[in-house]
Amino acid sequence: MASAPPGHTARMDREPRRSPHVLRALGATVVRRWRGLTRPRPGSRATALPTTPSPYARAAGLTAVVLLGAWLGLLAVGGVRAPVGPMDTRMALRPSVTGGTEVNVSPLGSLELRSHIAPLGLDVDVDQLDPERAQALVDHPERLSGLQDEVSRDVADGALDLALRSCVAVVSGATALGLAVYRRPGRALAAGGLALALLAASGGTAYATWNPKSVLEPKFSGLLSSAPSVVGNARSIVSDFDVYQRELARLVTNVTKLYDVTSTLPAYQPDPTTTRVLHVSDIHLNPASWHIIESLVEQYEIDVIIDSGDTMDHGTAAENGFLDPIPGLGAPYVWVRGNHDSAATQKSMERRKGVHVLDDGKAVRVAGLRIAGTGDPQFTPDRSVVPAGDPAEVRAGRELASSIRVQKAVGRPVDIAVAHNPVAAAETDGTVPLALAGHLHHRSNDVLKQGTRLMVQGSTGGSGLRAVEGDEPDPVEASVLYLDRDTHRLQAWDEITLGGLGRSTAEVSRHLPEENTPGATPSPTPP
Repeated sequence: MASAPPGHTARMDREPRRSPHVLRALGATVVRRWRGLTRPRPGSRATALPTTPSPYARAAGLTAVVLLGAWLGLLAVGGVRAPVGPMDTRMALRPSVTGGTEVNVSPLGSLELRSHIAPLGLDVDVDQLDPERAQALVDHPERLSGLQDEVSRDVADGALDLALRSCVAVVSGATALGLAVYRRPGRALAAGGLALALLAASGGTAYATWNPKSVLEPKFSGLLSSAPSVVGNARSIVSDFDVYQRELARLVTNVTKLYDVTSTLPAYQPDPTTTRVLHVSDIHLNPASWHIIESLVEQYEIDVIIDSGDTMDHGTAAENGFLDPIPGLGAPYVWVRGNHDSAATQKSMERRKGVHVLDDGKAVRVAGLRIAGTGDPQFTPDRSVVPAGDPAEVRAGRELASSIRVQKAVGRPVDIAVAHNPVAAAETDGTVPLALAGHLHHRSNDVLKQGTRLMVQGSTGGSGLRAVEGDEPDPVEASVLYLDRDTHRLQAWDEITLGGLGRSTAEVSRHLPEENTPGATPSPTPP
């Protein structure tokens, strides 16, 4: 065989020996890079291949799966609805950095307590009062003495139910998400077990850091924080606020007691030709008032509600949500602005279905009655304006009386005049048979010199949260007026008084006007 040139022979010998070496080198590089032992050199064109996660990355991934799955599980279970005495509440756990408890008291806002330190927080929402359980308290008054113990047991039962459901939800959520991510039953079970361990550790931390004195340093938010003059000093009234929360249930049970009392009254029984008017005033942001008004509308078959103002406390836009229940009260709502109601409050009222806002002598016809009214000329929460006092009220009342005279002259006489301040309402004497007012937070009933009956309503809100600051709580007051459908004249009225916060009394006093029964005197019913 002929010999090749030396150079050619050398090349032929070297190329077969280089190829295996190059392949082995490339394979080793790929393996090392795949295992994460080396990094590609800067500028290398080699394509990066997937790397095996380090133990720390695997642990972080598992932790993320556990936390996300546990959170989704808590969202799925939502919470538990638990009866607490006569109230229906909703309890729920939520992920939290600092822990603590938040009690939501709609529409006033919320009360935050630093009750514990743990990655789980507790939310308690007060939904409504159950009429059947409230009725049971009325039918068996002896149960009131054990109401606090019953509430404690209900809270404990609700918390236990919430804990059990949360355990199932957290473990199920973490396990399901682990199975979806890893597709390996072993890893999924590990995620569920870790979730259970984390929940147990959180519960143990909450128990170890439980602070029963947290109620002495609450944090108010929502409307409570925007109205410090209503709430006052947290340290000085916190015990009273706690009383307010506890006794709200008793307050509403008075409504049921009221039904029992009114069903046995032997006095005036209105016939179907009677128009029934519910007069309320000075609610002052008390949410219990809406439940009471709604109950009275249903019980007495009310045709129209007349509110003589001070529905709010500060007239801020944040308070407007408090007015949301009005369209659902079951009767048309006639309203005049009080000295605690702002122009923003009035605009919010005007936008609500079934509400008739009266101002500047405007009159409306509701339930067959022509009602005229005017808003209070003063807005006292605005400290930048010096109050004008009674002279401003007199001017507003005279303008209202003048408007009523004009309407009578054109054949549209007014049956009822409404103003917030009695000073203004008194100026309509002689122009209408009946004038309604509020403002004073106590009742009065007088026939003025020219024959107009002036009825001043007490506070249907029990003076609002101010009731917890005094030694004696203000009563909750409202009146039902019976007017003849043909003559529109007052035939009789019931004065309804519920005991203030912490009182379990209800009283109804029925009255007949002197022109109907000469020499008649009020006939109060026993509480």
